[in-house]
Amino acid sequence: MHDIRLIRDDPATFDAAMQRRGLESVADRLLELDRQKREVATRMQQAQSRRNEASKAIGQAMGKGDSETADALKAEVGQLKKELPALEEADRELGEKLQDALAGLPNAPAADVPDGASEEDNTELSRWGERREFAFEPREHADLGPALGMDFETGAKLSGARFTFLRGDMARLHRALGQFMLDRQTQANGYTECAPPVLVNDAAMYGTDKLPKFAEDSFRTTDDRWLIPTAEVSLTASVQGEIVDDAALPMRMAALTLCFRSEAGSAGRDTRGFIRQHQFEKCELVSIVRPEDSEAEHERMTGDAEGILQALNLPYRKLLLCTGDMGFGAQKTYDLEVWLPGQDAYREISSCSNTGDFQARRMNTRYRPEGSKKTEFVHTLNGSGLAVGRTLVAVVENYQNEDGSVDVPEALHGYMGDCRRLEPSA
Repeated sequence: MHDIRLIRDDPATFDAAMQRRGLESVADRLLELDRQKREVATRMQQAQSRRNEASKAIGQAMGKGDSETADALKAEVGQLKKELPALEEADRELGEKLQDALAGLPNAPAADVPDGASEEDNTELSRWGERREFAFEPREHADLGPALGMDFETGAKLSGARFTFLRGDMARLHRALGQFMLDRQTQANGYTECAPPVLVNDAAMYGTDKLPKFAEDSFRTTDDRWLIPTAEVSLTASVQGEIVDDAALPMRMAALTLCFRSEAGSAGRDTRGFIRQHQFEKCELVSIVRPEDSEAEHERMTGDAEGILQALNLPYRKLLLCTGDMGFGAQKTYDLEVWLPGQDAYREISSCSNTGDFQARRMNTRYRPEGSKKTEFVHTLNGSGLAVGRTLVAVVENYQNEDGSVDVPEALHGYMGDCRRLEPSA
């Protein structure tokens, strides 16, 4: 959410930021709504004040026996009472229009975010790991998976497209990956383990910028709750409406949850395999920090996500997203893309974003700096540490053998008992 006062002070800078996000100039429209609202608010306040003054004056006039003045004042109060509801309604409607207009605008990009229209304009910053040299032609996970317990047919039978039923050691490996991620983030990287609800209300979705813009990308229940598209929603909204104790910052939270996405905006993409599912698990990282600490926290969080890939010895690259590919609420985003030899391509496995005070304004979440009487908005950050299903895909493709078996990464041996290899069924 943007601060209308900052737009009043410097509309040109605001328009330049929105133009970097591919939007037309919007400051004039916002400021006109703001002008109309302030004008109506002033008239409403004046009318309320005059009504109160006139009501007191009626008693004074009657006490003096001045019935003519009292009658005139009564008529004036009666007229003001008729006018006030219309002014109050106009004030409410203009306030909602302004709020809706501001809520529909993306975050302003950080100065070091590259301009661009699509993923083609992202900047590759680094690569890690050596790609494995195969003595055979590596296969995609969708071809290897069925014999190893990745049952696409049963998933579709039960729930439709983009659902998968995992069985046996494949299900065990999936569970091991999630537990490994959560243990690493909480025990080694200092995040507090959380088990939040996966059903949330409108306020939680709005505060984390998932509403109103992305309503069609999420699933809604018949009692008007939302299935979370990511635990970012539950974790970040846990401080909604609060004044956070300065001593409690930074707050770092991690959760391994189911996530649900309708994928309405990605029809036809990755319909084959386990890459883009309606239901999936993710280890989510969220940080609530002081404004001056958010850039360093962004680097730290991204490093925490990278550490999972490094521990699993999965080659990846790190990208700085351009303005056209960055998420709605982000002011700066790093993507991690893991190497998939079966696809001969890098694919996204983590996205770590600094949203600045964008979400905090929507949630009205503040803190009071030590020694200050005034409160300030916190900064919020979120990242995948990592997406479990996509990591499973990466393990299957990178650790595959010519006979269709898949070796278990060494980092997961403690989670897999005596299972060191997934063997294909006959």
